[in-house]
Amino acid sequence: MKTTISQVYRHVGEEVTIGAWLANKRSSGKIQFLQLRDGSGFIQGVLVKNEVPESVWEAAESLTQESSLYVTGVVREDRRAPSGYELTVKDIEIIQIARDYPITPKEHGVDFLMDHRHLWLRSRRQHAILRVRNEIIRATFNFFHEKGFIKIDPPILTGSSAEGTTELFHIKYFDRDAYLSQSGQLYMEAAAMAFGKVFSFGPTFRAEKSKTRRHLIEFWMIEPEMAFVEHEENLEIQEQYVSHLVESVLAHCRTELETLGRDVTKLENVKAPFPRITYDEAIKLLKEKGFDDIEWGDDFGAPHETAIAESFDKPVFITHYPAKIKAFYMKPDPEREEVVLCDDLIAPEGYGEIIGGSQRIDDYDLLKRRYEEHRLTGPEYQWYLELRQYGSVPHSGFGLGLERTVAWICGLDHVRETIPFPRLLNRLYP
Repeated sequence: MKTTISQVYRHVGEEVTIGAWLANKRSSGKIQFLQLRDGSGFIQGVLVKNEVPESVWEAAESLTQESSLYVTGVVREDRRAPSGYELTVKDIEIIQIARDYPITPKEHGVDFLMDHRHLWLRSRRQHAILRVRNEIIRATFNFFHEKGFIKIDPPILTGSSAEGTTELFHIKYFDRDAYLSQSGQLYMEAAAMAFGKVFSFGPTFRAEKSKTRRHLIEFWMIEPEMAFVEHEENLEIQEQYVSHLVESVLAHCRTELETLGRDVTKLENVKAPFPRITYDEAIKLLKEKGFDDIEWGDDFGAPHETAIAESFDKPVFITHYPAKIKAFYMKPDPEREEVVLCDDLIAPEGYGEIIGGSQRIDDYDLLKRRYEEHRLTGPEYQWYLELRQYGSVPHSGFGLGLERTVAWICGLDHVRETIPFPRLLNRLYP
């Protein structure tokens, strides 16, 4: 019977065949221990010399790291095994013997591993990280579909910047200028006016020459937009969503978190509601922590976000930033127009901002005035302004950065491990 490693629990005591690769092996003379992987998981195959034909024993001896094979054996329950099961090997059919596999169990430098990223993905650690990433994606679709959202796909090629910035990748679109998208938000607002509650999940690009552990050139964003939703409700949906992600990973990826050495007690505390502080309160907190040079109107950098997060054991919202340091489309607070109805959600443990959100301006005249202030008077922004002419309503939304969220939940030092093939300032290979 052919099966996969993830499904062996269904076949205890039965003989099965699994297509696999050899991750590693060791021998005690009369017993060979084969560390096998098939993409769905890892399992140990135990081969006893006097229980198999000599040809099978010799085939096992010839296996090298990352050789491919079909292995047949009886599934045994073993609580000492990481997966809880082992395979008593009865037969081996070699598909290919791998020669000189470059990534060995010894220590390798980061640049070497990044140059061999196409192979590094096979390692147990990278397997665990990308399994967690997959669970976050699955949980995302589950969360929004259960709440009545529909998925809308915004374009990747755009004629303008979503936030009026210059950190865009410019390309020629036949006889005109175009850019790789840095956000699908403006298009999602149009979709929300048609469908009420929508979300997108797709790649975004920032031509920001940053080398920090939090930045990628190409990354993935989840961007919901909601008609008839104002600032307070927007915050509640964000904290429900993040809580759901963490809960889903804890429920379905315990083995992967253990492989990564993640302290799950910190994740188990992540439940809505989350603490909230205003930008004003954040400035005061930073000054108390010794950031004497921070002034009202300054934006926060990584050290500031880390210092703020240290005061809380859950993600924390920072709300009501000064309008002058936020995007043109954010709605001013009616009671204090120099600040906007926005939020950044800061992850604990020094992982920084994972969500940026706001209530959007729904007043035509105000948005037109903002256009003029930000010199966004070209025709490429006209369609976005028209959304306020034809049935404008209060609406809000946010964007969650997938890779930063994966890094936080997995407890990783750098976002480069959170995406299969990272694009960094000096890396476009493989």
